[in-house]
Amino acid sequence: MYFYLKLKIEEIATNGGKMNQIKRSAVVLFNLGGPDSLNSVQAFLFNLFNDKAILNIFQPFRLLLAKFIAAKRTKKANAIYRQMGGKSPLLENTLAQAKALEKILGNEYKVFVAMRYWHPFTEETIKTVKEYAPDEVILLPLYPQFSTTTTQSSFNEWYRVSRKIGLNVATREIRDFPINPQFIKAHVDLLKPFYQQALSYGTPRILFSAHSLPQKVINKGDPYQQQIEQTAVAIIDELKASLKLEDISYQVCYQSRVGPLKWLEPTLEQELIKAAKDKIPVVIVPISFVSEHSETLVELDIDYRTRALELGIPYYGRVPTLSCHPLFIEAMREMVIG
Repeated sequence: MYFYLKLKIEEIATNGGKMNQIKRSAVVLFNLGGPDSLNSVQAFLFNLFNDKAILNIFQPFRLLLAKFIAAKRTKKANAIYRQMGGKSPLLENTLAQAKALEKILGNEYKVFVAMRYWHPFTEETIKTVKEYAPDEVILLPLYPQFSTTTTQSSFNEWYRVSRKIGLNVATREIRDFPINPQFIKAHVDLLKPFYQQALSYGTPRILFSAHSLPQKVINKGDPYQQQIEQTAVAIIDELKASLKLEDISYQVCYQSRVGPLKWLEPTLEQELIKAAKDKIPVVIVPISFVSEHSETLVELDIDYRTRALELGIPYYGRVPTLSCHPLFIEAMREMVIG
């Protein structure tokens, strides 16, 4: 028996080290990115609008239009970012999520962050991942609902730059997670105290607010709107079970539209007006965002809160984004390990 075990140990040790080698996995969190100072706002906006997934027109017309839009919107955008201390908090939020995820994944995983329109750009992250020399790469966009304008754009950029730099590694995509059980439970855990507080002012209506998209994007087959509605239904079902309620009033609506095109409706503005007429409290859930940034900290917390006060809505509660909620981090862990 001794000699048999000795031979097996030697066989394992000399078999290319394969049995003892720990698989190294690089997990890449994708996010939109945001300016890190007021001086970078215009460049960030140009990068955003110069993306074919955002403005689907031929070059050089897209480049010229992106420059025009960025220049035109810089003053208004600067005013928004001044209210957040002169920069976007999105990178810090995302880095905190990466750190929390890496902590529970284990030593064989390392988590990286790639921003689409500002630092760290995809190219910067790919160079760092290549130095890490992983056996596999797992792409995890922090967009719960898939869209060609966000998730697919990030995937396309990753593969384009990977070919350019020569990162040839087995890659797995996590394309979406609109009804992931832990993701849904994290939402309900944050939503429940706001809903219970709103009950003191009447029967609340939950407004699931998502970033809007041009209707033509949806008409081309983009699944974003359908997945937003799936997330909302799953949250409501979980909340009803948790609170032992038979019915909860809710509505999916959209914010952050830009330009003259027809965008998804109803808008959050329209739903606030309706709630004011019904004289009911509202609870706002940022259903498409998992990190705090301008759309939550300024649009929802300042602009729409002020509008709700003007309209006489008896209660306006805004549920935080999932950020580093333990259940959300666990949801990501489960998706990563497959």
